[in-house]
Amino acid sequence: MADRPPGPYRALLGSRVRAQFSYRTSFAADVLANVGIGLGEFATLYVVFSRTSELGGLDVWQAALVFALANVAFALADLLVGHVDTLPVLVRAGTLDAFLLRPLPVLAQLATSDVALRRVGRVLVAALVFAVAWPRAGVEFDARAGALLTVAVLGGAAIFSAVFVVAGSLQFWLLDGREAVNSITYGGSNAAQYPASLYSGPLRWLFCYVVPAAFVAYLPVLALLGEPGPPGLPAWLGWCSPVAAVLLWAVALLLWRSGIRHYTGSGS
Repeated sequence: MADRPPGPYRALLGSRVRAQFSYRTSFAADVLANVGIGLGEFATLYVVFSRTSELGGLDVWQAALVFALANVAFALADLLVGHVDTLPVLVRAGTLDAFLLRPLPVLAQLATSDVALRRVGRVLVAALVFAVAWPRAGVEFDARAGALLTVAVLGGAAIFSAVFVVAGSLQFWLLDGREAVNSITYGGSNAAQYPASLYSGPLRWLFCYVVPAAFVAYLPVLALLGEPGPPGLPAWLGWCSPVAAVLLWAVALLLWRSGIRHYTGSGS
């Protein structure tokens, strides 16, 4: 029997991946650039935390675990749906209408319209930091730790994916607001790389219950260490990143559908 043809999404993703590998030098340069960015961000964290024995309740290697988990989650989300932030370009060029005419969800088409494999550079840096920090952070690897790390990475990637969709949805109304919505995506990523205990009370609540960046890495690391969280952020919330992701995705999809209706005029 003849092989069945690949599905539309598989075909789209395959074509994007092949296109990037066609220009190997450019691809390698992009990966190295992302490695450099990741190393620079970690150097900043290391300089800050290495100057004191403890900051925000964590030492330098425990803070490095927060950094590593946050970067893995963000890089995966950026790889999957980061292309959604190009929505204003598509709207201005009129090419978004072509997405609307196809018998496929617009959001899925946007997510598969580009695959930025250069993001693996950040994953490589995060993996290296994690490998160096883990034996120094005083955490034993067992079944519980493995389960918590799995929950944290998958839940964190889902949280950042939803943040990208929220930011993309807002651009249906703010066509010149890319920099403003980048403060949500990349600002949330930066906030997730540091312990939430460093922030003042209002900011701590913002990055936990509005933009749930604390669920990505800080709270899971507290749960790994068996440490209590700051006021309002108990460590057991580290197991709840999938719950935060589901709630945020519900908001993201509601905003996305409202944005599509606004663009097509069907809501008027």
